Amino acid sequence: MTTPTRNCFSLDVADVVKKDRVLRPRSIGISSLRKGHYYTVASVELGNTTTKCILVTTNLETAEIFEIDKEVRLTRDVRSPGPQETVFGRTIFGVNLTRESVSEMITDVLTIVLKRARLDIDRDLHFVVRSTGVTAGFAHPSEVGIIVQALADGCLNAGVPPRKMTASLSPANLPSELQAFTWLKKVYFDGAVASSLPPSETDIVANEMEGELVTAGIKGAAKSTKIDFRNPVMTLDFGTTLAGRITDDSYPYAKTIGSFAGLAGAIPDSLVRLSGLVPVMNGSVLDLPQARKLRSVQIDTAWITAIDKHIRVEKVKQTDSRFGTVPVNGKSAEVAGVLLIGVDVGKNGSKLDELEKIGEAINNEAGIETLLVVIDHIQANVVQRILSIADSEGLISDKTSLGLTGRSIITGNKPKLIVDNLKLTNGNLWVSSHDLLFVEDGLAMGAAVAARCMNSMGTTQNPMGGRKGDRCIMSDRMKLQNKGHG
Repeated sequence: MTTPTRNCFSLDVADVVKKDRVLRPRSIGISSLRKGHYYTVASVELGNTTTKCILVTTNLETAEIFEIDKEVRLTRDVRSPGPQETVFGRTIFGVNLTRESVSEMITDVLTIVLKRARLDIDRDLHFVVRSTGVTAGFAHPSEVGIIVQALADGCLNAGVPPRKMTASLSPANLPSELQAFTWLKKVYFDGAVASSLPPSETDIVANEMEGELVTAGIKGAAKSTKIDFRNPVMTLDFGTTLAGRITDDSYPYAKTIGSFAGLAGAIPDSLVRLSGLVPVMNGSVLDLPQARKLRSVQIDTAWITAIDKHIRVEKVKQTDSRFGTVPVNGKSAEVAGVLLIGVDVGKNGSKLDELEKIGEAINNEAGIETLLVVIDHIQANVVQRILSIADSEGLISDKTSLGLTGRSIITGNKPKLIVDNLKLTNGNLWVSSHDLLFVEDGLAMGAAVAARCMNSMGTTQNPMGGRKGDRCIMSDRMKLQNKGHG
C-alpha cells in the first residue's frame, strides 16, 4: 500500500487554497457539458437557515466535480401555513413548515436555477437528490421521511420525472450516452455510498443522510486535489445543526463507527442575534454584511471561557432521545457500535439565550468585528473538543483524514485556527500526520457522488471507494455480491 501524501491543501488548486484554505468546485457552462461526458445532478436541500438548489456535474472520465449554478433562499422566507394545511415540523428557529409550503419553495428554487443555467430537464439533468437538515421539530429520526416527501413533491411539480430520483436497475434505464460509464451489468447498488456502509441501525440520528452525503461530497471534492481522501475518514458538516460521520478502514466497504448530532451554526447565530445587525427572531450570521473584513484584534479570553462553559460536547447517552434539539436514539447507536457525539448549548439549546447576552455584551464593548473573531475561536474549539472525544475513544487511526464543510466552519479565520491548533490527544498537531480538507458545499457534491453510486458509475482508474492508497474495490465488490447470491 502506498503512503498517502500528508498535505493540508491541494497543490493543483494552490491559488485558491493558499488564499482562503477552502476548496471550491470549478465552474462549468452548458456548452462545455454538451461536449464531454458529464453526469449532472441537482442537489435540493432544505436547511434550518437556507434552502438551496445546487447544480453540479461530474466528469465521468476524471471524477472531478464542477458547479454549474445555484440558488439559495432563506428558509425563514417560506410562506406561512395555509388554513387547511398541517404543520409537520419546524426549523430550529421555530419557522413552521407544511408539505405544501415546502414543496412550493422547492419548486421555485429548482425551476429558477434550471432556467438560469439553461438546463433542459429531459436532456441535461440526470438525477435529483433531496436532503434536509430540518429535524429539530421532529420527535423521532424516522419522521424525517415526511419532509423528504415534501421535497419530492416540489421536484415533481418542477417537472422532474420520478425515474430521475430513484436508482436505475439496469443500464437500459440510463441515457444512451451514459451507458458506457455504468457498471450495472456487473454490480448493483447495495446501499454503500463512496464505499461506506450506513449504520446497521437506521434511526441513530435524524440527519444521518446529511452525514452520508457530506462524507461522500468531501471524498468527491478531493478528486480535484492530490489528496487521497478515502477511508478511513472523519467528516463534519457545520450547518445550523451538526452532521457527519467517522468510518473505519474495512474492505471493500467501510463501516460507520462514529456519527454526530446537535448544534453547529446555531451557536454563532445566537451570538450575533442581539447585535442589532440581524433580525432578532431568526437572524443569522448570514445576515451580516459580506464585505466586512476581519481585522487583527486582541480578544479577551474571558469571553471565550464564558461562552465555552455553556457549550456541551460529549458522548450521547443510551437514554438520550434528543441532543442539541436533534432527535437521536442513543440505544440504537450503542447496538450498532456507533459512537454518537453531540454538541449542545445547555440542554437542547436551553442556554442559547445566554449566548445571545454574551454576544451582545462583546459587540457593545468591542464591536462586531471582534465578536466575529471570538466566534472563529469558539467554533475551532468545538472541533477540537469533538476530535478529542473521538480520538480518546480510539476512533482515529494513523490514516484517518479529516474533512470539514458548512457555513459556520469554513468562513472567517476558522480554517487557519484549526490548521494551526488542532491537536490529537498525544499532543501532536493534526496536520503533522493527517490530511485535512475544508470544502464548500460538501453536501451538494455529495449529491453528485451519491447519484453516481446509485447508478454504479464509478471510475476504476481514479477510484473514490476503498482505502487510502489502495486499489479500486470493483472486483472485490463483484465477488462480494456474487457470494451473496450464491
